[in-house]
Amino acid sequence: MSASKNKLLTKNKIDEQFSVRLVCRNCRSDIPHIVEDFSSGELVCGDCGLVLGDRIIDVRSEWRTFADSEGDDPSRVGNTANPLLDGDQLDTVIGRGNGDMGLSKGLNRIQARTKEHKDEQALLHAYREIGALCDGFKLPKSIVDTAKQLYKKTLNMNLQSGRSFDAIIAVCVVLACRQGGAPRTIKEICAVTRVNVREISRTLKVLKTKLIPESSLTSSKDLIERFCSNLRLDAEVWRISRDMNEIAMDVPNISGKNPMSIAGACIYMASHLVNKGRSSKAISQVSGIGEATIRSTYKILYASRQQLLTPEIMKRNPNAQEKNLIVP
Repeated sequence: MSASKNKLLTKNKIDEQFSVRLVCRNCRSDIPHIVEDFSSGELVCGDCGLVLGDRIIDVRSEWRTFADSEGDDPSRVGNTANPLLDGDQLDTVIGRGNGDMGLSKGLNRIQARTKEHKDEQALLHAYREIGALCDGFKLPKSIVDTAKQLYKKTLNMNLQSGRSFDAIIAVCVVLACRQGGAPRTIKEICAVTRVNVREISRTLKVLKTKLIPESSLTSSKDLIERFCSNLRLDAEVWRISRDMNEIAMDVPNISGKNPMSIAGACIYMASHLVNKGRSSKAISQVSGIGEATIRSTYKILYASRQQLLTPEIMKRNPNAQEKNLIVP
């Protein structure tokens, strides 16, 4: 007999020694027929009906419902924990019953007064406001969750004192958009909130370094693609605007200009360069930048057009003609 066969037989004998099998003491069959009756919690012999054990645990899926109305989730373990909320997050709510001499009403009143319950309600209210604001911009769920996490971080660091609730909500959405690669301007946020630009800017200046230390200002490069899309300009205009924007940072007298102003002026210049010009009014309506600001920034860029319109840009875009540019 081979060594591998001897090893297999030895292993089978060891398994037989340590294995436990439930056998009916009446039938003593080599192949016992044991039935698990979960309704009564008993182990029953399928041949003679002898009860061999009781109080067994039903490990199958729960299909019954213990809710007051049909169609509810049959699970009896409650919802999963929400990382954006604090406390035990128990779903039990004491109802205002009529019996027990008003005991239920009193317990319901006590539960409503608890600080933890009030804090959770305040958090849920803030999360609803953030969700509504993000829905207005059709932002993805990842950015919505980031904004909620930033708001919770603001509460944990006690940064909300002395500041407007609406301003904090707006700033959390602005920072979440920057982190998610879908920046929104402060003016765009102001258009759907009850806060003015000055208040959001002041709150943003304080919170951004504490919530996201590495957060930087919104670059004009991030805004050009969205502005071109809203103006129905093709990829050629977007490409020229992007390339000119990178060079424009080194143009004299441009430093200190708002990124949105630079983006608007680059789009204005690129659209006219390929004879698909958009007016300063149209760009102003899309970007929220004043027409006078766009024209003044364009005047600086036009004076440095030889630096902006490099041979590489002109070669890659055969439709680009310097003679199409409007003299400011």
